[in-house]
Amino acid sequence: MSTQFVLSGRARALTSSAIREILKITERPEVVSFAGGLPSPATFPVERMREATEKVLREAPHAALQYGPTEGFAPLREWVAARLSRPGAAIPASRVLITTGSQQGLDLLGKVLIDEGSKVLVETPSYLGALQAFSLFSPRFGALPADAQGIVTDALDAARLSGARFLYCLPNFQNPTGRRMPLARREALVALAAEAGVPLVEDDPYGELSYGGEALPSLLSMNPDGVIYMGSFSKVLAPGLRLGYVVAPEQVHAKMVQAKQAADLHTPSFSQRIVHEALRDGFLDAHIPSIRSLYAQQCERMLAALEREFPPQARWNRPEGGMFIWVELPEGLDSGVLLAKAVERNVAFVPGAPFYAIEPRANTLRLSFVTVPGEKIDAGIKVLGELLAAEIAALPAVA
Repeated sequence: MSTQFVLSGRARALTSSAIREILKITERPEVVSFAGGLPSPATFPVERMREATEKVLREAPHAALQYGPTEGFAPLREWVAARLSRPGAAIPASRVLITTGSQQGLDLLGKVLIDEGSKVLVETPSYLGALQAFSLFSPRFGALPADAQGIVTDALDAARLSGARFLYCLPNFQNPTGRRMPLARREALVALAAEAGVPLVEDDPYGELSYGGEALPSLLSMNPDGVIYMGSFSKVLAPGLRLGYVVAPEQVHAKMVQAKQAADLHTPSFSQRIVHEALRDGFLDAHIPSIRSLYAQQCERMLAALEREFPPQARWNRPEGGMFIWVELPEGLDSGVLLAKAVERNVAFVPGAPFYAIEPRANTLRLSFVTVPGEKIDAGIKVLGELLAAEIAALPAVA
């Protein structure tokens, strides 16, 4: 007699990330991959992390290898709070929760803020990992209109905002589009959300990656009591550390701590102490400019290749930071079909449709440029340009 496992309704609704499935293909060494949103290994501060690890094991080995508080290692929480504080908007360390990667922060937010059928507002398109995390709790998504500068705040009337549990956005070099929200829209978004009583969730893994180094004020700094802020060490140190953080008003923070206790007790003490040791003397401010410089060069290389190889019917953005270029193809084309043909020629990217909460647009795709050498960028974009030209030529003629 065989054992019968009955899956929950939540488990039956789970789906794999489209990106993770594509990454299985890109493990083949011959594949030129523009798919994964992975930071370049060339930016990992290996020697600095080695030194920090040795010091932690030398000076505090037993504490580093022991259980720790759910909220996180206090000195690291204080470091985060100090870095995010601005004149007139001080962030207390008591509001900081260290998470096992920022993806856990999304999961915890879903657990404490979403009931089945809850209205959750997102950008169009939005970060796939957030849609995946929130979908587990069966919300009712509201997709907000957006353009090259992010959410169109002129379209945020009372009806759109009414009853929303929160509005989730990435103001800085958004994944997948690479766009950055200008100051005027940030101010308008914060004011409109506050007036409607809708919390904002500001996800900011890419904010430090402005190619020119120019920073815009965070939504958190504009309204600390109305914004939940999410950050990560993955894009500025190394993703293998699995360290992120959430800054939330006390009521939400307390419930997230309880949810995290049920999930994993606490984020690894060892990783937290290593990161704090690596960062505490200002290392990050010296390290980040080298990341910006590399990514700016990679981005320019891909933009030049797109100009040279893609047919004029395709359109794309010119990012000022981050890791992504967003491409819009002519109506009638399906980037999923294009991907299948590209993989046959050992090139991969991410189709755009999974990034839409509702009404997906199949004629979009995301390109990531930061891990691909320049000559492979040229070769891969050339292949995509040839395939795209053939797809466009096969479109039915418009009368």
